[in-house]
Amino acid sequence: MSVTTFRTSPAGEVDYGAARVERGIAETIKKITVPWLLQRKLLHHPISAVTAYDYASARLVDEAGLDLLLVGDSLAMVMQGYENTLPVTMEEMLLYVRGVRRGVRRALLVADMPYGSYHVDERDGVANALRFVKEAGAEAVKVEGGLTRCSLVRRLTSAEIPVMGHIGLTPQSVHRMGGYKVQGKTVNAMEQLRADALALEAAGCFSIVLEGVPRELAQLITKDLTIPTIGIGAGPDCDGQILVLHDMMTMTFAPAAKFVRRYADLSGAMRQGLVDYKRDVEARTFPSDEESYHLSRETQELLAVKHGDEL
Repeated sequence: MSVTTFRTSPAGEVDYGAARVERGIAETIKKITVPWLLQRKLLHHPISAVTAYDYASARLVDEAGLDLLLVGDSLAMVMQGYENTLPVTMEEMLLYVRGVRRGVRRALLVADMPYGSYHVDERDGVANALRFVKEAGAEAVKVEGGLTRCSLVRRLTSAEIPVMGHIGLTPQSVHRMGGYKVQGKTVNAMEQLRADALALEAAGCFSIVLEGVPRELAQLITKDLTIPTIGIGAGPDCDGQILVLHDMMTMTFAPAAKFVRRYADLSGAMRQGLVDYKRDVEARTFPSDEESYHLSRETQELLAVKHGDEL
């Protein structure tokens, strides 16, 4: 069992109780909003973001004070073991977003729209985005693609749904790209991605993820735009950075991409903990007497009289 409730002040600020003391978190933390992120770019204050997929991880991310939490379709690979992001469904994404929503009070919560949820018909795209907001509590959605997504972005923003764009290496286009490859390496490709970014901004996106592009291109696009760029494998000149939580905490089973920095080795700690647990169970040192429940002395005495030879 664990405590899952949050306290809030009359002003709507989040009070994390003991967690804020243990982790050095401010007494009260303002809710992150889309206008607040836009202000961050003007102030040249970097935006911190991660992907996470469950209540416990989301709560840790939120308590750490990060700005943006994305429930990415990368969960198809990280949580479900698929080779790419394509198989995950709307219903599965909604389930994960609901869990994350319960753990988040401060960060802006963005839901990734999975492959097929907006590719056939824009009306379906709007309807699916509305489900993320109404049924799962997302505060924004993310869609992949450039100029071809501008009409959809306009329809989503007209429906009062904030939209995060995503260009460069777009995982839902893995078959077209022929694998996960750095994009924008030629002059023509660079100009196309710059045009995509400007078009998405004009269509109403509040930020754009730049994935797997050269640093120099990301720097140019960041200067082109008045909205924040969030980089992943795009160098340090973006307005913010995002990593997959499981990558940065060494909880994946494949070699890390070049841009991933390991901040902890949770898989190593978990493996050792499981080995130690197995050893203690087999040695009958877990659970100990102190870790066991006991009958009252009176009940023990009654049992001793009645079943003494069996105890």
